[in-house]
Amino acid sequence: MSEKLKTNVVVDQQENKIVNEDLVRLNKVKELESKGISPWPAYKKVEHTCAKVIYDFEHEISQENDYIIAGRLITIRDHGKSVFANLRDRSGDLQIYIKKDDIGEEQFNFFMQNIDAGDIVWAKGKAFKTKLGEITLKVSQVSLLSKCLHALPEKFHGLVDVEQRYRQRYLDLMSNPETKAKFIKRSKIIQTIRNFLLEKEFLEVETPMLHPIPGGANARPFITHHNAYNMDLYLRIAPELYLKRLVVGGIERVFEINRNFRNEGVSTRHNPEFTMLEFYMAHGDYKDGIALTEEMFSSAANKVVGSNYIKFGDKEIDFTAPFRKLTMRDSLVEIAGLKENEISEENIDKTLKSYNLEVVKTAGYGAKVSALFEELVEEKIVQPTFIIGYPIEISPLAKRDPEKPNFAARFELFVAGMELANGFTELNDPFDQADRFRSQVEARGAGDEEAHHYDGDYIKALEYGLSPAVGVGVGLDRLTMLLTDTTSIKDVILFPTLKNIE
Repeated sequence: MSEKLKTNVVVDQQENKIVNEDLVRLNKVKELESKGISPWPAYKKVEHTCAKVIYDFEHEISQENDYIIAGRLITIRDHGKSVFANLRDRSGDLQIYIKKDDIGEEQFNFFMQNIDAGDIVWAKGKAFKTKLGEITLKVSQVSLLSKCLHALPEKFHGLVDVEQRYRQRYLDLMSNPETKAKFIKRSKIIQTIRNFLLEKEFLEVETPMLHPIPGGANARPFITHHNAYNMDLYLRIAPELYLKRLVVGGIERVFEINRNFRNEGVSTRHNPEFTMLEFYMAHGDYKDGIALTEEMFSSAANKVVGSNYIKFGDKEIDFTAPFRKLTMRDSLVEIAGLKENEISEENIDKTLKSYNLEVVKTAGYGAKVSALFEELVEEKIVQPTFIIGYPIEISPLAKRDPEKPNFAARFELFVAGMELANGFTELNDPFDQADRFRSQVEARGAGDEEAHHYDGDYIKALEYGLSPAVGVGVGLDRLTMLLTDTTSIKDVILFPTLKNIE
């Protein structure tokens, strides 16, 4: 046994963490190594999957074929001189049948004495159907590929401890097939969206994760330090300003599926590290962004779930375009039930106070309306709804609505109480953008830690001319939650951020 393994065993024994079965497995490792047999031997060629064996048998493809498969043993059922076991690979599960008379006494005894549920094994054999009608591989050769040192969770209930599922995702994946299915679906969602944009002539790019100036969103960043340059850098809160630089440079349709980092609270809908899609299209406005977003979401629902109608908890979400559109102010009346006079400039402070809502001292009327919306409306929106009519003061990167200069040409899409997308006609006036950056700097000075910094290089880029353009950001974790009927963001992120165990 390796020194590292011995050390871990001693530590675990001191902490009384090894159960009897684990000790039995460790003793098997010692026994194998004493005979010069590696519990983790070299690779053996694998030619088929469990699904291939089943498919061939169901479609009456030659049953004389020898199949060579490998995977993890999930269960083992001992019948004396024969064994039934369930083997799982990337394609699914397959029952295997090992009989002493078929593989010989030496191989059979090796299997019985050294192999446990959880081990990864290699097997060769022919397919047949049992009396109970289950397609099975009749094994002619079997060998150990990788020893599992710990007992798997109880087979009928899987891994049920939520905290352990997040901290040991590998155990969750091997024990709970529905978890693996969820992340396969997540991959399909992202691939569907990528293909949707590629078909519309968007170019996929990668932009920096380390920023000298945080920008592109109102959020508190994580800060790190680069030793060689002796400078502080910020983990990306959004790729927006870099992507728009590319539009200035002539890449008129561009997108990035990106990891963002925001030093904020955690909840069932927030993780400090998350995945977003951002795309930018020259020669379009926020209305074009709405149309693209509707089409993209409807396409994703149909290709991933097979329908525009999505089950989410006890609700049925309809992703049939067009989605509803409602101004922020109208939503306060229609959805929150406020009266017009309660959201007037004269009375809004009183209304905020009645709901125990506080805003920063520098907040104007638009920010106060937004605070009421976040508190009273967001979670009540069930069906896909575009909220428009955003105040300009909370939209520092958006162009003004040409018909209503106090409002941004902007939308946010809400579904099932969650914000899923944010888009707007891009501000391309360098003088207006510089003024808004300065206002954001003043807000930071007054205590708003999420306000933007002044990005002089971005202003210089705008001075070279940004085409009229629209940009949209989509929360892919939340979209995955919707399309997999999942209520916690931690269940759709393979390794969510967790507090250290003390």
